[in-house]
Parts: sequence; C-alpha cells; structure tokens
Amino acid sequence: MNSYKNPLEERYSSEEMLFNFSHNNKFQNWRKLWIALAEIEKDLGLEITDEQIAELKANAENIDYDKAAEYEKKFRHDVMAHVHTYGDVAPSAKGIIHLGATSAFVGDNTDLIQIRDGLLILKKKLVNVMKNLSDFAIQYKDLPTLGFTHFQPAQLTTVGKRATLWLQSLVLDIEELDFFLETLRFRGVKGTTGTAASFLELFNGDYSKVKHLDKELSKRFGFEKVFGVSGQTYDRKIDAKVVALLGNIAQSAHKFTNDLRLLQNLKEIEEPFEKNQIGSSAMAYKRNPMRSERIGALAKYVMSLTTSSAMVASTQWFERTLDDSANKRLTIPQAFLAVDAILLIWNNIMNGIVVYPNRINKHIMEELPFMATEYIIMEEVKAGGDRQEIHELIRVHSMEASKKVKEEGKENDLIERILNDDSLKLDKSKLKEVLDPKNFIGFAPIQTEEFIANEVQPIIDANKDLIGLEADLKV
Repeated sequence: MNSYKNPLEERYSSEEMLFNFSHNNKFQNWRKLWIALAEIEKDLGLEITDEQIAELKANAENIDYDKAAEYEKKFRHDVMAHVHTYGDVAPSAKGIIHLGATSAFVGDNTDLIQIRDGLLILKKKLVNVMKNLSDFAIQYKDLPTLGFTHFQPAQLTTVGKRATLWLQSLVLDIEELDFFLETLRFRGVKGTTGTAASFLELFNGDYSKVKHLDKELSKRFGFEKVFGVSGQTYDRKIDAKVVALLGNIAQSAHKFTNDLRLLQNLKEIEEPFEKNQIGSSAMAYKRNPMRSERIGALAKYVMSLTTSSAMVASTQWFERTLDDSANKRLTIPQAFLAVDAILLIWNNIMNGIVVYPNRINKHIMEELPFMATEYIIMEEVKAGGDRQEIHELIRVHSMEASKKVKEEGKENDLIERILNDDSLKLDKSKLKEVLDPKNFIGFAPIQTEEFIANEVQPIIDANKDLIGLEADLKV
C-alpha cells in the first residue's frame, strides 16, 4: 500500500480491457510477431530451421519479467531487453529473433493490435448501451414531459423522444468507430526508416519478397490494410484519431449524465440506488447520482487526453522521434480504460433506471397553462375577438398566475382565471379537453419509432451477437 495504484485498474475498468493493455498481452504479442516474422522469412528462403521456430513457439509465453528488467536497465532499450530474454529460453533461435526488424516492428504493430482489440471491446459495451437506450425510448415514447431550452420550460416532448437525442450521439460515435476499424492499417514490416533497407541484403534485392513479407504478416494478425509508406513508426495521426474517437464517446456519455443529473434533481428520473447504498456521510436522506458523476469525471479526463495525442502527432520529426513513447504509454491505454469504465457504468445505469410519471406530470401541469395560451388566443379570434385585445387580456392573467406561483408558492391557476373570465367567448368545455399533455407533444412518439426503426435497430441487428453484458460496478 506504499506505492501509487492506478484507479482505472483498481476501481473502474473491466478485466478484459485491463488484459488488453497488460504486460502479458503486450509482450506475448511481441513474441507472436517475432515468430510470424521468422516463419515467413523461412518460407521466403532465409536459413531458418523448423527447430528454431518450434523452440520460439514453445517459449512464447515463458517470459521472465525480472530478467527483462535487468536487461533493460543494462541496455536502456526495452525491445533489445526482450530479444535477449527470449533468446535465453530459446537459445537455438537467438540469432534469428528480430531478424531485419527494428523496434517499431514489435512496438508499433502491437500498439495497433491493442487499439483494434480495444475498440472491439468498447463496441460491445457501446452496442449494449444503445440497445438499453433503444428499449427505454420505445417504452416511454408516449410519456409527455417538459422540454427545456436554456433549462427553462419549453414545449413538451416525451421521455422516449429525449432518449433518442442521447442515442443520436451514439449513432454518430459507432459510425465513426466502425469506419476507424474498417480503415485501420497495420504497420507491417518497413525497416528502420521505412525503406526496408535491412531486407535488401537479406532477400538479395528482391523487393517482391519484402512486399510479400509485409502483406502476409499483416494478414496473419487480422489486418487486410497495411500502410503503404511509413517512417520508422506508423503515422501518429492514428493515435490522435483514436483518442479523438474515444473523446467523442466520452462527450456523448457526459451529455447523458448532465441531463440525468438535472432530471434526478427534478425527481423525474433517477439512476439506480441500491438497498444499502449511502448517498452522503452526513445527510442520510440523500440519493446522490454517483454513477452519473463518475461518468462525468472520467469523461472529462478522456476529453483532456485528446490534446495530448494531437500534440504528439503534430510534433514528430522526420522519420521518427522518441518523444512520443512515454506519452503513448500513458495516454492510449488510459483513454481506453476510462471509456471502458464509462460504458460499463452507463449500462449499469440503464439496467436500473427509474422513471416517475406522476412527478413528470406534476411539472407539466405547472407549466402547461402557459403553453395553452396560444391555442386560447386563436380560439378567441375564431369566435370573433380582437387578437391584440385578447393577447393583452391573456398576458395580464398570465402575469398574475405567474406571481401566484413564484411569490406565493401556489399552484398555477391560469386556466381557472380564464374559465372564470366572462369576457372570453371560447368554448370552455373544449379548453379542458385541449389541456391533455399529449396534445402538446407534436410528432414525438412517431419520430421516436421511426428513428429507432431506421437508424438504431439496424445497428443493433447487425451486432446482435454482441448483445448481453454483465454491468456490475467494482465499487
């Protein structure tokens, strides 16, 4: 307990994402890359034996991290430390490990594998959030609620229609995620400065063999696309793009939690609150929206990381500079771990979210009389009244009703005032019928249905194998 522990590991992120960025996954991928390199080089005619490859495979998971740390302290070079560590347990193959390659061969290619696999982990959680929000939207598509602009009461919408706004952001995010995966390129085998000069002598100047090595190795690791050119490293725009993508998902989540926290204050919708959960150490009655606040905190952190990756991409020198390394070790894994936690918590919220229709209706009825004034004016004009005179009369009644609400804390009595005003000619029995909140929600229900059917459901159907997720929180 005397050293710092990363909260993303201890408190928030899933085991699958933690494994994706673990030492074992990283360095076993290094060894898989070395094995694949040796196998393909052998197939292309280099003097590498089956016995050497067999010994490499037999020890692929036999990693002595203490020895690697000793070598790195000696060499001040992490890749060479692991080359020697691997060679110690596979002595017959020691001379052909990393043959013709540069450090970025294992470092960059592994980074790209982790980025791809990390996005696939996030995609599952993202699809499940979308499914949960979609079900929620359909369930409450007809339930009127106050709409807000500037957090001031505006025209009515429905609880389900509002949920489609959260979903719309996620549709944009998953489209971006899918596009990123579809276009993601592997670094492959490029040599020290991207010219593959180290392979010129190995393959006696046969460029076709270098191209085959580059493409075949990339295919073995699940990448159909390969960078056509590179310096020593893959283009750091990839890092900037993926962290920007993660930042966009964080923005969507933060927007949702802002709305939910406001709704929880209004006591209209609440995130889950467990039987033994404590909202405040001092105020026993409190039900703090801690899940939403946790998402907000993590989202802010992820959004802050987008500038870090952008600065790294923009300040690389020529074919390579090492001032990206320490930054990448911090930024990329932690951005993934944080978004993983965000989506896990979001799913947890949706699995237990609570809606209070009576409270929602109470707020509607406090404001609905004001919203009905336009209808009243139009009906009076139809009955032969003067529009400007009616407008002034309604304005005076509205001001008095508003005064009662704000200064005296009483119920909104605007409709009663209008019903008791004998100078108004409208059909007062019809007015009471008009004051059904569902008359003020426009096309919200059908918009919700169409949006889910046309834009969300196809995404869910295309990823139905990803549906189903345990979303328990660590703490």
